[in-house]
Amino acid sequence: MVTIRSVCLAILALAAAVAPAGAQPLTSRPITMIVPFTPATGPDVMARLIGEELKARWGTAVVVENKPGATGVIGTQLVARAAPDGYTLLMTSNPFTSGVSLFANLPYDPIKSFAPIIDVGAGALALCVNPAVPAKTAAEFVAYAKSREEELNYGSPGIGGPHHLAMELFKQVTGIAMRHVPYRGSAGATQDIVGGHVSAGFLSLSIAAPLAQNGSLRILGVASRDRVPTSPELPTLIEQGIRSFEAELWFALLAPAGTPPDIVARYNTTINEIVREPRIVTLAARQGIVIRGGTPAALAGFLARDLATWQKVVKEAGIKPD
Repeated sequence: MVTIRSVCLAILALAAAVAPAGAQPLTSRPITMIVPFTPATGPDVMARLIGEELKARWGTAVVVENKPGATGVIGTQLVARAAPDGYTLLMTSNPFTSGVSLFANLPYDPIKSFAPIIDVGAGALALCVNPAVPAKTAAEFVAYAKSREEELNYGSPGIGGPHHLAMELFKQVTGIAMRHVPYRGSAGATQDIVGGHVSAGFLSLSIAAPLAQNGSLRILGVASRDRVPTSPELPTLIEQGIRSFEAELWFALLAPAGTPPDIVARYNTTINEIVREPRIVTLAARQGIVIRGGTPAALAGFLARDLATWQKVVKEAGIKPD
């Protein structure tokens, strides 16, 4: 049955397909980019940078709305239920996939309820220890932890967050045992690593690097696959022999499932151009974010792999939401 809505969607898709390079693929109605986390977080920073550039290129207002709550579930649900017309987008991060294992009866499916647009970038996680810990490398830390079985504590910004899950994966890969001390945010975890109340933890490299420079903590390595361009002197944990280990703070843009492929492609093409601009790369780097970009299919594959990775980690660790 032909409806007014289906005709409108077809017109939008056709307009996107035939519009010349640089033309506006949507109408003058504002585009809403929902960030299901608080302001000044990585997803929020990237949403605002990209939103400003989209407005400049397309002449369409882009409104960034922060809808935090329930570890991202509240804002994510809003996008899952939005009309698939290209006017409502989701800029999200790690809890988008890890939440499947942590929360029962999510009101959306991270794979089926969304149309991937682009893998925007990632922030590095660093394995950090208090300076009193007698380890200069990841291997030395593993040996030290094994010699003090279950005596060591590690801190994280909260149960089920990427920092917590990264350490649980590290424990599983290396065979060490440490007790988890969860905090309400990064500040508390960081302060107690520096203060020696906990021995270790994974922290955002952008937070850890200045503290390492003044000797408040020691960085043993980064958890990304490759060295971070802004801190090339820091080895990866993979380089140090911690095989099958990779964790990061990633940021991606998605639309509701059913968004016409031509609209998704239009966003993908333009945002790939935006994130490769030297100015954007530099601004993102100042926040500890390495730009990636790529195709919708590449993002879909990444999300599926990420979901499977953390499902396994959560199950083996027996993690329950706070």
